[in-house]
Amino acid sequence: MTRMRILVLMHPDFMPPASIEGLSEPEYAPFKTEFDVVATLRDMGHEVIPLGVTNDLGVIERAVREHKPHIAFNLLEELAGVGVFDSHVVAYLESIRLPYTGCNPRGLMLAHNKAVSKILCKHHRVPAPRFHVFPQGQRTVRRPPRLGFPLIVKSLTEEGSIGIAEASVVDNDEKLEQRVRFIHEKVGTDAIAEQYLEGRELYIGVLGNLRLTTLPVWEMHWPNLRPGAPKIATTKVKWDLAYQKKIGLETRPAEDLPDELENLLVRYSKRVYKALQLSGYARLDFRLTEEGKPYLLEANPNPQLAYGEDFAESAHAAGMDYEPLLRRILSLGQRYRLVGQA
Repeated sequence: MTRMRILVLMHPDFMPPASIEGLSEPEYAPFKTEFDVVATLRDMGHEVIPLGVTNDLGVIERAVREHKPHIAFNLLEELAGVGVFDSHVVAYLESIRLPYTGCNPRGLMLAHNKAVSKILCKHHRVPAPRFHVFPQGQRTVRRPPRLGFPLIVKSLTEEGSIGIAEASVVDNDEKLEQRVRFIHEKVGTDAIAEQYLEGRELYIGVLGNLRLTTLPVWEMHWPNLRPGAPKIATTKVKWDLAYQKKIGLETRPAEDLPDELENLLVRYSKRVYKALQLSGYARLDFRLTEEGKPYLLEANPNPQLAYGEDFAESAHAAGMDYEPLLRRILSLGQRYRLVGQA
């Protein structure tokens, strides 16, 4: 790959320093992805321009005029503090005809809405838990009779386990209403209650635009989790380093999966990726029940790219080290056909 000028889009709070030498893990954890991507791209010989973006897309326009980048490496997960607005950023990049890494705006919008994505995937013969949406402003929280307990209550659109705790798993209507109100009032979005399934938490990374490559099946383990606690990726599990160490959190290649099950997960993953019109790269989250049946939980376009995290580690297991992984993501961004492109 020839040397390029790369505009790396990120939240200004995560603008990385030149070096993390001397910093403790909790100190650099918030911007580890940004540091790993920027430092590695520079090591690869590219000219890298980190750019903080909050709610003013004009900063991108000014940076493009000044630096004339060949591509934008998109690490934004929100705009103006709203997670689903990240699709507006890439829509803007398409409007100015600047290639970018990661998912396109249509795929982001479809994947962000957990109800819409489940409906589409069920239409394409990918099993997903039953669910019901409770919109903000709805006076009553009335559970449909077909939706039995236990249920897990989440934000309909937020990612990164925002609003998810042990209390998210409910077993009666009173707790259901309490948790729905929590999502409405504290998270500030519609709520979705879906069938809670006991089982193994499996992840599959996918790379590609039209031709897709799947990465090895990955699994989350938490051997020291409190007995009886639901095995779910709560906010603490995702982001609290001390808690992760306490429960022995580890993700590694899934073991003891029959070949036919692995093949089925690969087929499901590609089917979901295409149904949601994803591009670039994504991670598909499944729950494997004790009966050995996989259910799609969520589709996550633009998953965390930090060195040593799930996506990069599964790529490494497939023979793709960190530099080749970023090179592949850049190449997919360059090859993606923008809307209106001849």
